[in-house]
Amino acid sequence: MERGQILSLSSQLSQALNGLSDRAKEAKEFLVQLRNMVQQIQENSVEFEACLVAQCDALIDALNRRKAQLLSRVNKEHEHKLKVVRDQISHCTVKLRQTTGLMEYCLEVIKENDPSGFLQISDALIRRVHLTEEQWGKGTLTPRMTTDFDLNLDNAPLLQSIHQLDFVQMKVSSPVPAPPILQLEECCTHNNSATLSWKQPPLSTVQVEGYILELDDGNGGQFREVYVGKETMCTVDGLHFNSTYSARVKAFNKSGVSPYSKTLVLQTSEVAWFSFDPASAHADIIFSNDNLTVTCNSYDDRVVLGKTGFSKGLHYWELSIDRYDNHPDPAFGVARIDVLKDAMLGKDDKAWAMYVDNNRSWFMHNNSHTNRTEGGITKGATVGVLLDLTRRTLTFSINEDQQGPVAFENLEGLFFPAVSLNRNVQVTLHTGLPVPEFYASRSAMP
Repeated sequence: MERGQILSLSSQLSQALNGLSDRAKEAKEFLVQLRNMVQQIQENSVEFEACLVAQCDALIDALNRRKAQLLSRVNKEHEHKLKVVRDQISHCTVKLRQTTGLMEYCLEVIKENDPSGFLQISDALIRRVHLTEEQWGKGTLTPRMTTDFDLNLDNAPLLQSIHQLDFVQMKVSSPVPAPPILQLEECCTHNNSATLSWKQPPLSTVQVEGYILELDDGNGGQFREVYVGKETMCTVDGLHFNSTYSARVKAFNKSGVSPYSKTLVLQTSEVAWFSFDPASAHADIIFSNDNLTVTCNSYDDRVVLGKTGFSKGLHYWELSIDRYDNHPDPAFGVARIDVLKDAMLGKDDKAWAMYVDNNRSWFMHNNSHTNRTEGGITKGATVGVLLDLTRRTLTFSINEDQQGPVAFENLEGLFFPAVSLNRNVQVTLHTGLPVPEFYASRSAMP
């Protein structure tokens, strides 16, 4: 009896030991797992710290780049202010020298003991003195530029963002969006602008927070972001003419970013259609004919720019002379957006121009006059401007014949069509024109 009971208890204990042995085995495996987790935590910590350092360094690099850009803007403003003041000093010095000379001459005339001679010139001298005095009174003694820098760095939002910079706890959320669909029937180009439209797939139920539109450089290069936001249509301005662009779009939400849409290829206009720009013109310029015709209400030269700027390609436009009185010398060419608007085109270093009267023409840049060429303009004449940014040259023509040699070379950057004129001239702009025959034949030569 006792033996049977012992065997039974031994069997129960063995079964219990087997179960406990299984638990001990699982515990050992769990300890191995925990030890592996310690190692993994250490490795992940090193990786995470390196990623955090890289992200912070990227923010610092971005801030340094922005700092350099802002300093560049300040430097440009500094240079612009100095140039305006120095130009005014030069102008005022010349005017003062002329005034002093007139005063000295008048005093000598008064001292001369020649009554008959004095009577002959006194009226003219009095008018000249009054005219010179009036010229000094037209704002000449008022500084054209303030000494203050009207720039104030708005760094409060960035500082607030830095203070709020923190980790975001990863959470399980909705799936990433599906790729958007570009709506081909609504995508188009006009001049050097492209309009793109897109939508989410019809059966998609995933919430979208925004979209990222990307274009390449028009030459098969890398894509760049041109729009980030909630809208499903975007117009991109300032593209190169006669260029083929590739566009794509992707959607995003808190969970991540969708794959790209299919790539759409767009072709910008081969030639440019544009008008004069009232927004950037001098206040004395008078516009008509849908901003294609301009004149001026001042006897002084005033500058007006075209609406479209060029940085690449071959472009040609013409200006017909609608009115030409008293033999003035209007100027035609190209300029930077910040060119002086109250002086003849080419007086500063922001314009490259040809100025022409009824007999001859000159090229001018930074007040340097070159290449006097016979042949002028009259009412009904046509002046052509040919900007070749592939060869980086500027060439002029009068009545379809090239005027002088190539006017300017080594041009680089963004250029706007430009004209300076006074009230004795009226011109009309003609755009969207083919390259003139004299240049096309030269380009075809080997």
